[in-house]
Amino acid sequence: MFRAALLSMPLMLAACGDTAPPTENETIQTRGENQDALFELSDMNRDIAMRRAITGAGYPCDRVTGSGYAAPYENMEMWVATCDDDREWAVFIGADDTAQVRYCQDVEAIDLPNCDITRLGTGIYASDSASVGEEG
Repeated sequence: MFRAALLSMPLMLAACGDTAPPTENETIQTRGENQDALFELSDMNRDIAMRRAITGAGYPCDRVTGSGYAAPYENMEMWVATCDDDREWAVFIGADDTAQVRYCQDVEAIDLPNCDITRLGTGIYASDSASVGEEG
């Protein structure tokens, strides 16, 4: 049995060696299930998740009045949430479900992506938001 394991070792190593390492200009994007799940939440549940991230980081926010997806940033997904005191927060969600929260005015000052919402929820993009609810 030990001999069979030794013989199969080169095959396993050969299979692992088929992928080339990333080049200097290439980045590896790691995504977690919960990053994708945020897109599937209702507006209310996504707002609740954003509020929990903001207050969990120690910032005040009684209620989130709106939130949406902004952009990918490194291995994180950047979301934007507005609290009822009109403060806008950038919430960076990592693949390991950690959240980093920054005040949007500070984000723009340190060359992180702008706090511009590009996607509101499942299949609804910010550019389409004007037409949402205008049927009929």
